[in-house]
Amino acid sequence: MSERIVYVVQEVPGSQAGTPKINITGAMQYGEIKTLLPELSQIIFSPGPLIFKLRKLLKDFKADDYLLLTGDPAIIGVACSIVSDITNGKYNLLKWDRQERRYYPIKINLYEKGKIDE
Repeated sequence: MSERIVYVVQEVPGSQAGTPKINITGAMQYGEIKTLLPELSQIIFSPGPLIFKLRKLLKDFKADDYLLLTGDPAIIGVACSIVSDITNGKYNLLKWDRQERRYYPIKINLYEKGKIDE
């Protein structure tokens, strides 16, 4: 079986200057770290090329890989949409817990059958 991959959506702010604002090494226990986009990537004016690039970078995403949601919320939304498209709505996220100072895996299943309470 191949190694799981943790796809980091966007480089951690400060990485290019050599002073990252957060340390994501704790995510390495869930798989090999693969950063998708540089920290200064923008989606504001022309989302097409960025969406195309993300699709290409995420084409091998498997249901047991993880997304680590860093960076621009709009880019995070696109990355989750692409991954959901690839895996039919089933994928994993890593959620940072500030109090425990560790990542927790979260399994997403957009099509889970269950009762929706009003």
